[in-house]
Amino acid sequence: MKIALLGAESTGKSALGQQLTQYFQTQGQSVRHVHEYLREWCDQHQRTPLQHEQLAIATEQQYRVASAPTCDHLIADTTPLMVAVYSDLIFNDISLYDMAIAHQRSYDFTLLMGLDMPWVADGLQRDGAHVREPVDALIRQALTLANIPYQVVYGSGKARLHNALRCLGVNVSTPNDDILESGPTQLKNWQCERCSDPNCEHRLFTRLL
Repeated sequence: MKIALLGAESTGKSALGQQLTQYFQTQGQSVRHVHEYLREWCDQHQRTPLQHEQLAIATEQQYRVASAPTCDHLIADTTPLMVAVYSDLIFNDISLYDMAIAHQRSYDFTLLMGLDMPWVADGLQRDGAHVREPVDALIRQALTLANIPYQVVYGSGKARLHNALRCLGVNVSTPNDDILESGPTQLKNWQCERCSDPNCEHRLFTRLL
């Protein structure tokens, strides 16, 4: 199973990637968690990339996914699509979308992180909470225009993990306290057969705010 984790800043991509990795490992399955190269790049250069450096970052992210050892599950945190989105938002450069979308089609599942988690400053990558909604909108737009199916993951802690696993078709038992922990995205609301539809998900979340 090849899984892509997408989302704006501070939406829990890395944490969910770690949770999914640990879960599958406890099931005796092999997992490769490919981390975000952009974070490594920013730490190394002590700055955010310039426009002409974006392609190399996207290409390296793609290479790391492609060169990962064969395993039962590959979890990508994240994919070149996030680099393309930020290039569009920050530099008004849409040139990376074609390669990013071509790569995105290689995943079995694309999980988009919901915006229900609080924004937390974390190093050079954090532009601010005000950027999350525009980034989220561009991700959804790119996936929709490319007809790439995706599911949105809400909740916190174990509830978020359980929601993600259900998106992946993995049946997990959920204690009552986990349901309460999910806050505005209680698992009982995921019974709708159309909950993976972005419009259905958006209407549901809006009503619960």
